[in-house]
Amino acid sequence: MYDLDSLTDEQLAGQRLMVGFKGKALDDDLRFMIRDLHVGGLILFKRNVSDPSQVTELCQAAQACAVESGNPPLIISIDQEGGPVARLGPPFTVFPGNRAIGKAGSEESAREFGTITAQELNGVGITMNLAPVLDVAPQGLNSVMADRVFGHEPELVASLGRVVIEALQENGITATAKHFPGIGRTTLDSHVDLPYLDVERHLLESTDLVPFRAAVESNVEAVMLSHVIYQGLDPEWPASLSSIIAKDLLRKSIGFNGITMTDDLDMGAIDKRFDIETTVARISDAGIDIALICHDQKKMEGAYQAFIKGVQGSEEGRQKGIESVRRILNMKEKYIVSTSH
Repeated sequence: MYDLDSLTDEQLAGQRLMVGFKGKALDDDLRFMIRDLHVGGLILFKRNVSDPSQVTELCQAAQACAVESGNPPLIISIDQEGGPVARLGPPFTVFPGNRAIGKAGSEESAREFGTITAQELNGVGITMNLAPVLDVAPQGLNSVMADRVFGHEPELVASLGRVVIEALQENGITATAKHFPGIGRTTLDSHVDLPYLDVERHLLESTDLVPFRAAVESNVEAVMLSHVIYQGLDPEWPASLSSIIAKDLLRKSIGFNGITMTDDLDMGAIDKRFDIETTVARISDAGIDIALICHDQKKMEGAYQAFIKGVQGSEEGRQKGIESVRRILNMKEKYIVSTSH
């Protein structure tokens, strides 16, 4: 679909960004991000949605802008988990969410959710669902994820997550397993500040990591990393900035070859503690493919400049950038069939 060798340094940098925006149509701000920052992906929120025909028009206009700008087509993503996190309301199908599916223990419900959601996203030009949530919330803990998880049993979460992943991807939508390596144990919301988890690796292995291993076995295309410091894995950096977690654990130990992405870098866990240059340097070092920035346009521009610096700064930096963009383009080739739906 797209020749990696023909991409400029600026495009190599921009393809690593997935960004949010304010409007419901292609406006000057969005045009700037696509044409001048060469962003590789967009994320839609409720603020970008009024009805199916408007979403279709927005996605088509954005894709056309990417192509006219000489860029690869866009990943267009959304959080459509069902339950409390669903950016598309009626007339899109509204599902009760993971908790209800988990309580029923129903693979049939999981498959129905994945299949219908994929068909509806596909129908309007959205290419990626930032779901399923594969976190395991231990019983009796006031988990920040309590109402978004399938349950507290790792095997149940793994089996239902696997069904959702397969249903989404068989119906042409990239699935995203989140929030690696698991945030079910956290009680502090990383939207607010940076949580620390003091959990031994062997405990993570027997619980939190079980659903992610199952997802990788099911060929999930993307994994989102959490903004949490796991002291038993990497006491210094949150997962979303950690080469120990993103590279050694997820890629080497678990064997994941798909797209890795951060959770939103505008969240308090990152925003309050790290400047964008440090953040991008860490992401690049960890070989994380996509930086997600949902709100702050200044930060998007800063990240873009920092990615360019990384590509131009050293041969190693350049090769890492090329590897990430190769993975991104491979995924685009599989899931973005054409620029017009």
